[in-house]
Amino acid sequence: MEISTLQIILVFIIACISGMGSILDEWQTHRPLIACTLVGIVLGDMTTGIIVGGSLELLALGWMNIGAALAPDTALASVVSTILVIVGGQDIPTAIALAIPLAAAGQVLTYVVRAITVGFQHFADKAVETGNLNKLDWIHRSALFLQAMRIAIPALIVAMTAGTDTVQHLLNAIPEVVTMGLKIAGGFIAVVGYAMVINMMRAGHLMPFFYTGFVVAAFTDFNLVALGVLGTVMAILYIQLHPKYNQSKQVVQVQSTTNDLDNRLD
Repeated sequence: MEISTLQIILVFIIACISGMGSILDEWQTHRPLIACTLVGIVLGDMTTGIIVGGSLELLALGWMNIGAALAPDTALASVVSTILVIVGGQDIPTAIALAIPLAAAGQVLTYVVRAITVGFQHFADKAVETGNLNKLDWIHRSALFLQAMRIAIPALIVAMTAGTDTVQHLLNAIPEVVTMGLKIAGGFIAVVGYAMVINMMRAGHLMPFFYTGFVVAAFTDFNLVALGVLGTVMAILYIQLHPKYNQSKQVVQVQSTTNDLDNRLD
């Protein structure tokens, strides 16, 4: 697939937004489902973008920043993987397998950029001492610009070369044992992500529904819409029947019974 100049510019802008989003953590633009979908829309294949994003989202469930420990970078993995699938003609499992080393590379780039921006903090301290708030604002914007370029420059290079024969030969030259190993590792990471989320929820009383969902998905031909409707109905029934969510009604009934008894005794 050939990519136009306008598409390259739009991919560059999306990559910048994703790179800044991975640091700001406010609009979640670095999440695979958002970044991949936007890249897919720009490249004319939104369906593939959503599929890649949804697959990578399963891998990224367990990726989170804890203190000074940085998680693998989802922004670089999402943007580049989608470009490789749509422009480079790679299949989705291969792109997902390549997303793991790409996320690790993005993590290293994050460390590099953060080390560089330490100098920006010293300039910011001096700007505060002199009361130059305009300079302070531009210092912060410049540091954020570096985070945007951390994703945008690799994405730009891949977008401009993904459709060339050289890149195709390089991707095809990767041994099958490597790609298969990465695919298996990606499957393990998805399971670990689910396990971490469930462990954080600590909702043991909901585990029967969790296992029921696996059984229904494995032994029926229901699609995601049907499974979603079934899960919603079960959640509504659970809320209606569980005593925890009906305590106010029980209190009203008890009070009403007590008042009736008092009236009879009087």
